[in-house]
Amino acid sequence: MKVNGTPFRTIWAEDGGRRVRIIDQTRLPHDFVLVDLTTLDQAAVAIRDMWVRGAPLIGATAAWGMALAMAADPSDAGLARAFDRLVATRPTAVNLRWALEDMRARLAPLAPSGRFDAACARAAAICEEDVEINRRIGEHGVALIEAVAARKSGPVNILTHCNAGWLATVDWGTATSPIYQAAARGIALHVWVDETRPRNQGAHLTAWELAGAGIPHHLIVDNAGGHLMQRGEVDLVIVGTDRTTATGDVCNKIGTYLKALAARDCGVPFHVALPSPTIDWRIRDGLAEIPIEARSGDEVAFVHGRGADGAAARVRISPEATPCANPAFDVTPARLVTGLITERGLCPATAEGLAALFPDLAGGA
Repeated sequence: MKVNGTPFRTIWAEDGGRRVRIIDQTRLPHDFVLVDLTTLDQAAVAIRDMWVRGAPLIGATAAWGMALAMAADPSDAGLARAFDRLVATRPTAVNLRWALEDMRARLAPLAPSGRFDAACARAAAICEEDVEINRRIGEHGVALIEAVAARKSGPVNILTHCNAGWLATVDWGTATSPIYQAAARGIALHVWVDETRPRNQGAHLTAWELAGAGIPHHLIVDNAGGHLMQRGEVDLVIVGTDRTTATGDVCNKIGTYLKALAARDCGVPFHVALPSPTIDWRIRDGLAEIPIEARSGDEVAFVHGRGADGAAARVRISPEATPCANPAFDVTPARLVTGLITERGLCPATAEGLAALFPDLAGGA
């Protein structure tokens, strides 16, 4: 996608893979800042502290983190240390472990002298695969938007939650890929953007993306979505996912479950854009088996923004004596999901639906 007319991806390598560049997403939407990662520890901090976020981008960053680790110490001990350091950064997004296990499996049989080059090649391939997966998700998902456009006169109103845009992936995004491709086809669109407390990824990131792409949108508070659905002002909901079970339960940013409940009550289709590396074929019960990341209460107690004087500020919004709980994700049961949008097509959120599209992957579950 483009930033001020210049094409960007969210992550890329330079200097033969010894320097990895990312967009520091904690600085958006007010400042567009590129950061260089040159060590394993820097890659781990970038994931843990959410300079990069979104399940696909977390996986890509972890892969490049392994490559940086192999540049410094390609020994067996160095490989094990890199895996353990990176896998502990974020517990919920399955792409993290998927990418690390993929890298470890490919690097472990090699002599240490060949591990850095192999790690760079595989990390680059993971990034290219992600771009293609997300492009194809858009190609399949745009049919849902076209179907709505064919039966109404005004713009198609889409509600999304958190940021499942190109900033959450290497490019295109998951939930936004159908939106971008629909806009390119000339379909009239309007997007309701959930702010997505407490880190405000919708307000900071999705709104920034859509404004840059020239797509009409409004930022809304998280609790406004149900009201808009009741009034017939939402045609469909499209969200992303950080982990999906083999049976179609979806784990996404906190607040997604409430949107699914409102959509079901109001008869609004609720779709999940699902890249296949985000499917955890090992688990079947999302509520019982998906670990939910508990982040710092400071993310709830403080907000970040820019004051009238133009200076960035961190402001407390709660009493100092009040403790804050901060579960970062929730699980939407498959029964509330209208359908899944994958790179291989659309399917119901069921074990049978997923297995029909991915028999090569489901068979190893």
